Amino acid sequence: MTSAVTLALTAGEPGGIGPELCLQLALEQRQAGIVVVASPDLLAARAKSLGLDVELHTWQPGDTARCEPGVLSVWPVEGCSGLEPGVTDPANSRYVLDTLETAARACLDGVVDGMVTAPVHKGVINEAGIPFSGHTEFLQDMCGVERVVMMLATEELRVALATTHLPLRDVADAITPERLAQVIRILNADLKTFFGIEHPRILVAGLNPHAGEGGHLGHEEIDVIEPTLDRLRSEGIVLTGPMPADTLFTPHWLDNADAVLAMYHDQGLPVLKFQGFGRAVNITLGLPIVRTSVDHGTALDLAGTGTADAGSLHTAIRVGEHMARCRQAARQERSS
Repeated sequence: MTSAVTLALTAGEPGGIGPELCLQLALEQRQAGIVVVASPDLLAARAKSLGLDVELHTWQPGDTARCEPGVLSVWPVEGCSGLEPGVTDPANSRYVLDTLETAARACLDGVVDGMVTAPVHKGVINEAGIPFSGHTEFLQDMCGVERVVMMLATEELRVALATTHLPLRDVADAITPERLAQVIRILNADLKTFFGIEHPRILVAGLNPHAGEGGHLGHEEIDVIEPTLDRLRSEGIVLTGPMPADTLFTPHWLDNADAVLAMYHDQGLPVLKFQGFGRAVNITLGLPIVRTSVDHGTALDLAGTGTADAGSLHTAIRVGEHMARCRQAARQERSS
C-alpha cells in the first residue's frame, strides 16, 4: 500500500471554523496530498485576519498536491460572498454545495482518492430555499445508492448506527429486518474494503433495556433483531448479539470486536464522544467513494479567533488516507 493518496477537503460553511482549520494544515508537513476545495478569496481573507503566512497554490486535476509547510493546494470554487468570520449568509449556500459536488465528482471520476468535509450549516442552506438534510444524504443522492451507514470512530472504537436522526418514538418502527440486514451487510463489507479487516467482528446492541429481557421489556429483539442476525450469520458474517447496550461498551467485549452497531443515535454516540470527542471522525459507509468528516459543527462563535482545535480534522484526514490505501490494496489484490 505505497501508492500516493490525494484527498479533497471541502472548507464548509464560510463563516465557520472550516476555512481556518484548512489553513492550519498548511503550517504542518502532511503525508497525504490535501487539496482544499474552496474560494481562494475566502482562504486569503481568513489567513490575513489570523496573521497566517500561507501560500495558496492553485490546483487543477492532474497536478500534484503540495505538502510542504506554508503551502496549501486549492481547487478554486467561486461564488462565495461575505467573508466575515462568524457571520452566515444564505447567498453562500450554492457555493457550499458546489464545493461538495466538485469534491464528490472528483472522487467518482478517480481524480482524487477520497474526500474530507469540514462542517456546513444545514439551517442556512435551507434558508436559501435549497432542501438539504446533510452531507450524508447529499452524497447518497449524488452516488445513487439506496442505503448508507453512519459510523463514528476514534483510534480505539468504531460505532455504526442502524438508524440516525429519528425521533425516539419512531426508532422501533424503523428497525425492520430489511433495514437491519442492509446496514449490517454494508458495515461488514466496508470494514473489509476500507479498513482491511479480513473477518470483521461486529457487536450488535439490542434496542430495549437488557436487550428485551427475554421479551419482558420489549419484543423487537425476538421478532426482528435475533432472526436477522441468525440469517446473516449463515452468510458468514461474524455477529455477537443482540446485547444489552449498558454492558456491551465494556473492555471485555470491545477488546474482541472491530465495530459496534447501535440501534439509534443516542445509544452509541454518547459513549464514543465521551471516549474521544475532538479526535473522532464521522465516516459514511455504503458509498462507492471514501468520505470522512469532522465530528463537530461550524462553531461560529470561534470562527476568526484562531482558537479552533483541528484535532478532529487531523483524525478525519488520517482515517480517510487509511481507507483510501486499504481500497487501493483491495483493488490490487483483486486484479492480481
